Order: sequence, then C-alpha cells, then structure tokens
Amino acid sequence: MNNISQTSQQNFLSQKMLQTLKEMRSRLEAVNNAKTEPIAIVGMACRFPGGANDPSTYWNLLHDGIDAIRPVPPERWDVSANYDPDPEVPGKSYTKEGGFIDQVDQFDPLFFGISPKEAVSLDPQHRLLLEVTWEALENSGQTWSNLKNSQTSVFMGISTDDYSALSINQNQNGAGTYSVLGNNRSIGVGRISNLLGLQGSNIQVDTACSSSLVAIHLACQSLRSGESNLALVGGVNLILSPISTIGRCQLKALSPDGRCKTFDASANGYGQGEGCGIVVLKRLSDAISDGDSILALIRGSAVNHDGPSSGMTVPNRMAQKQVIQQALTNAKLEPHQISYLEAHGTGTSLGDPIEIEALAEVYGKNRPADQPLIVGSVKTNIGHLEAAAGVSSLIKVILALQHQEIPPHLHLQQPNPHVDWDRLPIKIPTSLIPWSGEGKPRLAGVSSFGMGGTNAHIVLEEAPTEVRSQKSEVRSEEYLERPVHILTLSGKTEKALEDLVSSYQNYLETNPELELADVCYTANTGRAQFNHRLGVIASEPTELIEKLLGWKTESELVGVFSGQPNSESPQIAFLFTGQGSQYVNMGRQLYEKAPTFRQALEQCDQILKPDLETSILEIIYPKDAQKLSILDQTAYTQPAIFALEYALFKLWDSWGIKPNVVMGHSVGEYVAATVAGVFSLEDGLKLIAMRGKLMQQLPSGGEMVSVMASESQVTEAIKEY
Repeated sequence: MNNISQTSQQNFLSQKMLQTLKEMRSRLEAVNNAKTEPIAIVGMACRFPGGANDPSTYWNLLHDGIDAIRPVPPERWDVSANYDPDPEVPGKSYTKEGGFIDQVDQFDPLFFGISPKEAVSLDPQHRLLLEVTWEALENSGQTWSNLKNSQTSVFMGISTDDYSALSINQNQNGAGTYSVLGNNRSIGVGRISNLLGLQGSNIQVDTACSSSLVAIHLACQSLRSGESNLALVGGVNLILSPISTIGRCQLKALSPDGRCKTFDASANGYGQGEGCGIVVLKRLSDAISDGDSILALIRGSAVNHDGPSSGMTVPNRMAQKQVIQQALTNAKLEPHQISYLEAHGTGTSLGDPIEIEALAEVYGKNRPADQPLIVGSVKTNIGHLEAAAGVSSLIKVILALQHQEIPPHLHLQQPNPHVDWDRLPIKIPTSLIPWSGEGKPRLAGVSSFGMGGTNAHIVLEEAPTEVRSQKSEVRSEEYLERPVHILTLSGKTEKALEDLVSSYQNYLETNPELELADVCYTANTGRAQFNHRLGVIASEPTELIEKLLGWKTESELVGVFSGQPNSESPQIAFLFTGQGSQYVNMGRQLYEKAPTFRQALEQCDQILKPDLETSILEIIYPKDAQKLSILDQTAYTQPAIFALEYALFKLWDSWGIKPNVVMGHSVGEYVAATVAGVFSLEDGLKLIAMRGKLMQQLPSGGEMVSVMASESQVTEAIKEY
C-alpha cells in the first residue's frame, strides 16, 4: 500500500514538473518571439529633392528615373563668392550643385504653438521635423489626442548645425535664450514629444550618414522590448551654409558635378542632398489588432562599427558583412531570400567596390544563378542626404514593395572596373523593372554606413497578404454599410482648409481606385479637428471631387457644410416617440446595411423571445404576407417600437452623437429610461412586453383623450373622481 502511494506521488510530481517545464518553455518562446517580432510601418511622410513633398510624388520621381540634382538656390548663399572649380583652392567649394528642397524658410509657428519671435531662432531642420512628423501621423491615421501621455517614442537622426553658425555670424553680441534652445539638436527632437505630449523615449541620433537608419534600429528594439507602443522615427538634413560644403570639399569627399555616380567608373565623390523623412512604427500584432494600414514590415535590423580599418573614414568590408549577417539572423531569414538591396552607394571610388564585394559575399550564398540580387541606390536620384539618407532609402523600398516595381539606378554608364561584375551574382537596374515575388513575400535589404564607422542594415518585407485581404473584406463590408458617406476636413485657418481641400481633390483625381469609405473613415478619425471646418456628403468619389471643387468656387451645393464650431458644445436631446408610429419594414435599409443597428435589433429579439410567441424581427420584417397586420397588435407594437428606437440610439451613439437629455412619450418613455440607465435593457424590454400584453387583453373599443391644460387645471378637474 505504501509503495503504491509512493509511486502515485512520484507520478504526480513528475507530471507537475513536466507541466512546469512546458510552461517555462512556452514563456521562453514568447520572450524569444517578442525579440524578433516583425515591426509594422503604418505611416510615412517626406520632403525630398525634386519636389517630392509626399510619398506619392516621391514614387513618381523614382519611377520615372528623375535626376533631382540642381544648382544651389540663390537664396542660400552667394555661390560665385564661394566657388572655385580647382579643388586645391582653400576656403572654396569646387561644386555648386546638389539635391535641394524648396521653401525651407517657410513655417507656420502658430500651428505648433510657437511664437513668431521664437520661430526665427528655430533651426529650419527642427521646423521640418515638426511638419513632417505631423504629416506622418496623419498618414498613419493616428491623432494627437490619442497619443497624449502615451508610451510613444521618438528617434530622430540629425547631425549638422548650419543654422547655428549662421545665427552666430549674424548675432555677434551673443546668443539669446531662443537662439540657444532653437539650435540645440536634442531640444529640436524633444520638441516633438513636448508638442504631442508623448512620454516614451526621446533620442537624438548622430552617427553621421547612418543616423536615421540607426534610429530605426533603436526604435525596433524599443518596440520589441515593450518600452514603447508606437515610435516616430526618421532623420533630417538641410544645407544652409557653404561652410559644410567647403569642409567636405577639403576632404575631397564631394563630386564636382553634385551627383552620386554609384558603381560607375566615373564615381568621384558624393553629391550633397537635403530633406526629411519620417516613418511611424508599431509591433505587427498591435497594428493588426488596431486595424492599421500596414505599408511594409521590418523583419530584422542590426548595427555595428567598423572598428580597426585603414583610416578613420575608410569602410571595413568585414564589418559590413557582419552587420548584414546579423540583420538576417535577427530577421530569421536566409540571404538568398532577399531579392533587392538598397545600397548605401555614395559613389566613391573606394567605398563602392568595398560595399559591393561585402554584399556579394553575404547575399550570394546559395543564390540561384538565374536570380541575381538587384542592387540600386536612391542617392543617384536625390544625392546623399547624410543624416536623412537611411530613411530616404527605406521609404524608397517601401514604395517599391507597394508598387511591385524596382526603380532605375541612374548614372551607370560604365561599371566600376575595380569590381569583378561577371563573378558576382548582382544586377544593377538601369531601367524600371517588375519586382517578381514568384508566390513568396518580396524581401529587401537597406544599408547605411556612417562616415564615423557606424553601420546599419535593415531587412524589409512587403505587407502581409493576409492583412491586405482582410482589409479588403472589411472595406467591402464598410462600403455596404453606408452607401452615402461624409468627409470632414478642418484647418487652423481658412487658407489651410482651402489647401487641404485642394490636396484631397488632387489625391482623389489621381487615385480613382480608392474606396470612398476608406478615404472618409481615415479623414474623419485620423486627423486632428481644427476650427475652420468642412463637411461633404457624397455617394461616389466623382461626386465628392465635384463638391470639393464647388466649395472652392463658392457654388451652392446640396450636402456641403462649412463654418466654425460654437465656443460651447451644443446640447443634444433625443425624443423617443410612442405607439402609432410603427409600420412594416421600418428601418429595413439600416438593418441590412448598418451592422451596429442590426446587432442591437437582434439583441432585443433574443431578449424578447421568452415573452413573445413570434420573433420581433419576423413581425417588423415579415416574409409571410399573413403576418403583415400583426405589427398593429399592441402586444407586438410596443416591443417592436422599443427595439427599433433602442437600435437607432445605438447607431447614433456609435457615430459619437450622444444625448445630454432624453425624453419619451408612452412607449418612448421606457426607451428613454433605458438609455438614461434607469433600468437595464433586459428589464426595459420585459416591462414593455408585459405592458403591451396587458393592454392587448383589454376590451376593444377603448379610446385615448388628449387634454391641452396645465397640471393644476387637470388636478382640479379630476379632484372629485
């Protein structure tokens, strides 16, 4: 007996230990999965050379193979006073072209709660970060009010101080408070969190040319560790003074014609470029559960340093190989699965061969001969954006994944002779080519190498097919829900609203395939609301375009409303009617096309089933002609009116229209009491069902009297009764 007991106890302990081990293994797997969970890119915005002030325009530039390099804008500095074609002349620049963006001196400080006086001292790079971050949030459908006090982190690459040097030269008497704060890089990045009320990490990253890609790596780590739930990431670079250009010319780093001729025999330095790019990141699981639009996935990332090399600015091929391999390991992918590589590709005679050899050594492993790695560099289009270079490359690859096309790589006339191209499984695309997935997810790598030796590599994957198909199904259901939609837009000024209307009009015209439901939903829920407002009701995109144009030309149109809100919120009252308002098929279109209304009505039907002989849905929407008159029987009339009015309330409530006061007459009093919380939905329905049943049992021929008199008069009249 004792042996049996001992054996049972040992079996119990063994089972318990096995269960504990399983639980520990499960937890360990969860921790390991969290460390490598894909990161979803849910929004992006940009200002790049060539007028690429949004992702759509940027794609057009890339798609068409446009060279965005141009002469230094005359408002930047006196080119003739600072230029000399002889690279040996000290204190002069031997190049006078680059990738420039327009209107870097334009800024609306009041929009961001900054005084005009302070704005003058604010580095234009900081201004640009504020503007493009706001645009990226709008692109992602994230509103400021939802992010306040959240664990949203900010990681921004910024590494130059041209404006600071200009400010000191123009203000020899010393820097004021605004100037000190306005030129500090970390404070410039900190302004984003301060403006939006964010409480996650806020980190300014400076690893020179790799700054923004390193920032993205840090953001991925922050999200995977649970430190952040959302991350705003990117980089900025502006060329505001000839000093930095002259300095780079002294290093012989720049190309005389201002162009990056990456991988070409004529490569002779990089062309400077400027711009800003921001992406919005989330854990994939959160993005799916939140219903976000996923642009692409970051599967893995890695950062390292060159360590010892033949010179401080000389790349280390072994270190580049290692950072690529580390990123692939983090992504849990094999090298041959990557089909495109966006190279750092500055266009230097020394750096290009080192990078291409490192790429080939890693990505060439087990690669089929008929599937070479496609390699390109956006620097051939817009120049080297230094601190913003990595994010400009990242956004290019996101767009290429979305369009399933690889843009042309420019300025490749004669491949660099120091590279054995015939031996390498690499192809440089000199024209637009289709990006074939062959039934598998498209995958790409992005490299960014800093002049100080910090290297970064990121592995991207196209948005998951199942997520795209789910969104398509949801979109079609939402479109059926409301055949007529409302678009709401707002701006802080009338001019801002006009510009926004023009932007939507152009966007709708150039993207006719867009679902009206999606456009309206994102505009209504994903944008901050300002005082100058416009609401447009439309059933088709063409109708919406016409009405937006009509509003701009001040035409009188039905379904177009504009103005400014009252200083006080309006008081809303709901009035619920009584018996006599019922009719067969009341609310049928809502029942068929509005899920919220339908669910509420079906909930009422389920609660009423024990108290009614026939389903309330069959009474309101009869399929049998013999049941058409049942709705007028009091026992069914009252529950039917109650259920319909309650479903209408739930529908208004789902749209954010909530009453301050509720009133009702007869049956409507019971609905009003339920909405006000006097009693539960179950109690309200059971009361009205019993009320209707009792009234149905009264003798026929009864009458109702309505008396138009005060309470005191009625009390006096019926006193003796």
